[in-house]
Amino acid sequence: MLPRLRKATLVAHIASSVGWLGAVAACLALAITAYNAADEWTMRAAYTTMEIIGWTTLIPLSVLTLLTGVIQAIGTPWGLIRHYWVLIKLLITVVATAVLLLYMEPLSVLAGAAAQQAPGGIASDILPNFSPILHSAAALIVLFVALGLSIYKPRGLTGLGAIRRKPADRTRN
Repeated sequence: MLPRLRKATLVAHIASSVGWLGAVAACLALAITAYNAADEWTMRAAYTTMEIIGWTTLIPLSVLTLLTGVIQAIGTPWGLIRHYWVLIKLLITVVATAVLLLYMEPLSVLAGAAAQQAPGGIASDILPNFSPILHSAAALIVLFVALGLSIYKPRGLTGLGAIRRKPADRTRN
């Protein structure tokens, strides 16, 4: 990959990853606010806002992170399945994106319940709900693990990475 293209995709990957992390942190703050809200309107607003952030920010950033990460891995010497840390990061991103896509339906149900104008108040059978706190906190942990792998880059080649090493690579270690 040309150096300028590599740097451009690296910038896109870092920006989308940091954006995804920030959007998850915002959702965690909203989830905590909704769960502990003293008034009904704050809770309604928080759940509705979380759904909007999910569809307009979390999903696009997670997909962009996945795509730019794959492009970066393929276009650099790290490779996509050559090093364990890259492979683990790929798996983390794929699983996190899949869980996010699956979780958007329950989140939409919560937002829909929060948006209903029930005569006696809110839909008390599902609101407030601890699930968004749990999912947002778990997502933050998972994304920080991926961030740590990017920074520390633990050594170790996968079986395919060891096979595909060039003779010149073997003399460097």
